[in-house]
Amino acid sequence: MKKYGLIGYPLGHSFSKDFFNRKFKSEHIQAEYVNFEIEDVKELKNVLKENPSLCGLNVTLPYKTQVMPLLDEIDTDARLIGAVNVIKFIKGGRFGKLKLKGYNSDITGFKESIEPLLNKDIHQRALILGTGGASKAVYHGLKQLDIDVHYVSRYPENNCISYNELTPDWIEEYTVIVNATPLGMFPEMEKCPDIPYESLTSKHLLYDLLYNPNETLFMRKGKMKGATVKNGLEMLLLQAFVSWEIWNM
Repeated sequence: MKKYGLIGYPLGHSFSKDFFNRKFKSEHIQAEYVNFEIEDVKELKNVLKENPSLCGLNVTLPYKTQVMPLLDEIDTDARLIGAVNVIKFIKGGRFGKLKLKGYNSDITGFKESIEPLLNKDIHQRALILGTGGASKAVYHGLKQLDIDVHYVSRYPENNCISYNELTPDWIEEYTVIVNATPLGMFPEMEKCPDIPYESLTSKHLLYDLLYNPNETLFMRKGKMKGATVKNGLEMLLLQAFVSWEIWNM
């Protein structure tokens, strides 16, 4: 039986494990998906040694960046983003050695999820709220869709403004706003990023990477002003599909 899995820490609420095991059962695939909760990314070598039937891995926090030096090769998108969340096992390499190649499926999941909602006439500029790991995939995904992008953070730097600088003029010009922060995630559902919601209009598209709850306060405030809103569940599903394609291509 083939084995796939997820490395990260902690992994108490893994989406991937349930998703893939349901997929394997419904499609009669002889495989299983296992969580490998490791406290140090260097323990990856032990995971590989103890699980010779492994055929591929997903990577989640806090190892999406830390795992990169341990890989033999990294895909162009993953290198641009600076994060890996899929590892493909390539067997039969030099002297029979197992070769590990890193990919990032978040960028594809995000692009395919948001693209149908974009109106090129009005959605030409975007704000990304937050500068964590997930925001990098969003940034490069939007750039590939020919959208001008700025980050918003508590700590402004290059191509990044602070929340204090986010005036109604910015909101009027940047009609796509992506929440890449944990604000609004269960159980703290009463929180949301501090932006001028009163300046939102029906031209705006608000995309929240969160999916629990189904509708965050960020999304509700957008809907009240007539904006189009979407959560991150479809992105999560799409990136899982991409993982499976990578492992089997």
